[in-house]
Amino acid sequence: MGIRSFFAKPFAKRIVKQHQRSHAQAVQIQENWLKENLKKAEKTIFGQAYEFDKIRNYLEYKIRVPIAEYEDLKTYIDEMVLGSPDILWPGKPAYFAKTSGTTSGAKYIPISNESMPFHIAGARDALLHYVHYSGNAAFLDQKLIFLSGSPELETKNGIRTGRLSGIVNHHVPGYLRGNQLPTYATNCIEDWEEKLTAIVGETIDQRMGLISGIPPWVQMYFDRLEAQSGQKIGELFPDFQLFVTGGVNFEPYRQKIMESIGRDIDVVETYPASEGFIAFQDSTGEEGLLLNVDGGIFYEFVPTETYFTATPKRLSLAEVQVGVNYALLMSTNAGLWSYSIGDTVKFVSLDPFRIVVTGRIKHFISAFGEHVIAEEVERSMAEARKAFPDVQLVEFTVAPQVNPEKGDLPHHEWLVELSGPLPDKAGFQAILEASMRAQNIYYQDLITGKVLRGLELTILAPNAFIDYMKSQGKLGGQNKVPRLSNDRTIAAGLRAFAAN
Repeated sequence: MGIRSFFAKPFAKRIVKQHQRSHAQAVQIQENWLKENLKKAEKTIFGQAYEFDKIRNYLEYKIRVPIAEYEDLKTYIDEMVLGSPDILWPGKPAYFAKTSGTTSGAKYIPISNESMPFHIAGARDALLHYVHYSGNAAFLDQKLIFLSGSPELETKNGIRTGRLSGIVNHHVPGYLRGNQLPTYATNCIEDWEEKLTAIVGETIDQRMGLISGIPPWVQMYFDRLEAQSGQKIGELFPDFQLFVTGGVNFEPYRQKIMESIGRDIDVVETYPASEGFIAFQDSTGEEGLLLNVDGGIFYEFVPTETYFTATPKRLSLAEVQVGVNYALLMSTNAGLWSYSIGDTVKFVSLDPFRIVVTGRIKHFISAFGEHVIAEEVERSMAEARKAFPDVQLVEFTVAPQVNPEKGDLPHHEWLVELSGPLPDKAGFQAILEASMRAQNIYYQDLITGKVLRGLELTILAPNAFIDYMKSQGKLGGQNKVPRLSNDRTIAAGLRAFAAN
């Protein structure tokens, strides 16, 4: 047993107990964070505009402070980017996490000196919960790889700016630095394929214990390793014990990832965001991710059916229910206030508070009022794959076909990339269709009423999603294709890569 794994176990026990105490008083802790964040920000430009000093409780807070998307805060953030202090949070941000925006161009999400430690603690605590409940800490003595964006940061008016994964890279604890791969120079390579080649070269002969990253880009890494070595990943890295992932639902990728490894290994899912570290998988035996209730964030939850109404219903943690889809709002110790991060979540447990991510509030299909969400299409795909266990999914996305060829009814098109052939396309498609009808009554009614016809399955050529992302300049890093679109933009781009 190495020194890292030796000391990790008692530390893990302490951290687990700390989270258990937090969840025992989660509602009070959430109230405390709201009051503390409001108090610290009451003299900021935003705090004075919304009279933070007069807010005494959550009811008064949601009366005074409206739900905000990025566009609603953009004027304030633009001032911060120019270097103005005391706008949303006291002083200047420590960092800006730069993300891609669809309507606003690049987005700059502030990270403060107060919020940065919670980003790091969230990832650390996910690993320590695994150590505590599994008893396995040996992976900490092996090499660890974090497939991430470049850690090179630019400076905007004295504020360091870059991708969240690159920012976090600067805060990897010193006791892990000696085991971390890839090297800094390799991690700074911007071109993803060039970077991947360098990562393979640096890691192919190492003793890898933990691999972390977004599944589609980890799969590319695995494919390169297997092609170069002629071995399954589990054979090449016999000490590989833990896969850590986040950013997307892992289930659609699980089968192919495990096939590439050649054996089952443990998986820890996390829910990081530029706005804060939201949740992590605390137990491999329980559904859902443990909400990070004591991480500098006050959460609000808006039932999705009210989100786009004139009076969205806003709930605190004390008011949520199991099984309801909520849009997630965050008020953070970096100066975001009732900020909608765009995700939808559902509670699977209230003791402790565990959530699953069900999709994106603006990533849905409702061209005819069906309001299909990511959770539904992912469940349908899981059922189809269960019926066809030899079919390996690479990636998929769904879009409406509103203007089909003359004489055809509108329908949903599923654009799917598989690893290998699909022996019974009609049978696979039928399971997808039956599952969608069973889950979504609006979809079922539209089919029955002959407003829509059944879905169409389009099989894409090998590497279609990679080639599409490359064509958009979004290959690698934290980029991902939305599971659902309400228009044909992505579908039209992917159709160029349809199988013959």
